[in-house]
Amino acid sequence: MSVSDQGATVWLTGLPSAGKTTIAYALAERLRAEGHRVEVLDGDEIREFLSAGLGFTREDRHTNVQRIGFVAELLASNGVKALVPVIAPFADSREAVRKRHAAEGTSYLEVHVATPVEVCSERDVKGLYAKQAAGEISGLTGVDDPYEAPDSPDLRIESHTQTVQESASALHALLTERGLA
Repeated sequence: MSVSDQGATVWLTGLPSAGKTTIAYALAERLRAEGHRVEVLDGDEIREFLSAGLGFTREDRHTNVQRIGFVAELLASNGVKALVPVIAPFADSREAVRKRHAAEGTSYLEVHVATPVEVCSERDVKGLYAKQAAGEISGLTGVDDPYEAPDSPDLRIESHTQTVQESASALHALLTERGLA
């Protein structure tokens, strides 16, 4: 099996507007140019198509993360680089996904896009921080709902101190180091 045929799941966790999806798409473009099969499992798209009807309770968030983890492992075990820019705020949910991958012998990398909440709030890509501040929504991860940052991720990216391309390159370097790119 050539490196380009070897699948892996790369889970990018972090706060809303941390840069997870932007980094994932930049990495996907680079990997595709190198001949890899790549899918980005965007959290918003998953919620619309795979997890419609789930809310944002702890139980629903866990179910959502497990569904995404199942699909990611299925793709990865079939030679696809599955890039997963999904908040997954709870450590036990992320650990369950890691264990599923380990049980199947599928490569799994956890990447913490460690952007401070103040920076995320300024970026506010989807207007969530403004809505939360205005009292229009509650349960915003990292503000009035918990976010358990990974203790020992495979990589920590501080997207507020580097460009998107530098972040994607750091992640590409990790994949290369692990024999996956």
